Amino acid sequence: MTNPPAEPPTNGPPSAPHGDGARRTAGRTFASDNQASVHPDVLAALAACNDGHQPAYGDDDVTARLREVVRRHFGDRAEVYPVFNGTGANVVSLQAMSERWSSVICADSAHINTDECGAAEKVAGLKLVTAPAPDGKLTPARVEELATGLDNVQRRRPAVVSITQSTELGTVYTAAETAAIAAAAHERGLSVHMDGARIANAAASLGLPLRALTTDAGVDVLSFGGTKNGLLLGEAVVVLNPDAARGLAYLRKSSMQLASKMRYVSAQLVALLDGDLWLRNAAHANAMAARLAGAARAVPGVEITQAVEANAVFAVLPKDAAERLRKRFPFYTWDERAGEVRWVCSFDTAEADVDAFAAALAGEMTG
Repeated sequence: MTNPPAEPPTNGPPSAPHGDGARRTAGRTFASDNQASVHPDVLAALAACNDGHQPAYGDDDVTARLREVVRRHFGDRAEVYPVFNGTGANVVSLQAMSERWSSVICADSAHINTDECGAAEKVAGLKLVTAPAPDGKLTPARVEELATGLDNVQRRRPAVVSITQSTELGTVYTAAETAAIAAAAHERGLSVHMDGARIANAAASLGLPLRALTTDAGVDVLSFGGTKNGLLLGEAVVVLNPDAARGLAYLRKSSMQLASKMRYVSAQLVALLDGDLWLRNAAHANAMAARLAGAARAVPGVEITQAVEANAVFAVLPKDAAERLRKRFPFYTWDERAGEVRWVCSFDTAEADVDAFAAALAGEMTG
C-alpha cells in the first residue's frame, strides 16, 4: 500500500472538541478505520474504571467482568486474554497453536503476511505458506493443496490455517464457508485461527451473532479486534477451543503483550461487548461503505473491484484523478500497478462525509 499524505489542517485549534459543530471535517479521511476517533462510550468506560487501586495483570474486577461477557458471546469454554494490538494478538495466538517447526496456511493477502512486518516469522519463528485468493478468501481446496507433507522432516509441518474476517479485500466469509475450511483443517490435524480485526463488520454484514462465525463454525482461536471499531487501543486473544492452544499466559508476557494495568484495556472491551455497541459501530461503518460504493458506481470511469460486504471499498480510477482526490481526502493506493485504491469507512463516518467525498470524486473524474 502507498501511504497517504499528511492530514490537512484542522478547522480550529488542536484542542477543539469533536462534538456537534466542532468536528474536524477537514481531517476526516477514508484511509483506515485505524484513523478514526475513540467512541465516547469507550472514553467514559476508561474514566469510570479510573478510581482507586485494582490488582494488576488481569486480576482486577473489570477483567473478571470481561471474561463473563466474552463467554456470553462465544460460549462457556471461551478464555480471553486482552492484548495491546492486533499484531500482538495474532502472534500470541499462532505461537500458542503451533511449534517452532510449524507453518501457517493463509491467503496471500492476509494481514499476517502483508502488513505485520514479518512478526509471525521473526517473533514466533513460523513460516507462512500462502495461497492465491483473488477475493481475499481461502477455500477448503486451497487448504487441502497446502496441508501436505505432514510427516516430511525436510519441511515445516503445517499446523494452523489462519483466515481473516472480514478479509483484507473487504469480503466476508459466511458461517458455512468458515465451517468448511475448519472441517478441512481439522480432518488433517490442523487448528483454525481467525484474525478478527474486523469480525464485528462481518457479523453485522451477515446479521449473525459472533458465536455463529467462530465457535459454532469450528474456529479454535480468535484474534478479536477492537481498535478498528471504536477503541483507543486493545484487542484480545479469545481461545474458543482450549485443547488447541497452550501457554497463552506465558506467551502473552514473553511477547510483550501483558498489560500491568489491564483494567484499562478490559474496560474498553467490556464497553464494546457488554451491550450492542460493537454491532452498532460496525453496522454504521458498513452502511457508509455501501453508500460510498453506490455513489462511486454512478461516476463514469470508476470501477468497483471487490464485493462491498463490510466497511471497505476497492476501486480503480485514473492515477491523476486519484492523486488529486487524495489531497482532499487521504486514502491508500492498494495496488500501484493496477491503479486500485482502498476507501475505508468507520463508526464515526457521517453521511455528509461520504457525500462530500463522492461529490469530490465525481468532480475529479469529470473536471
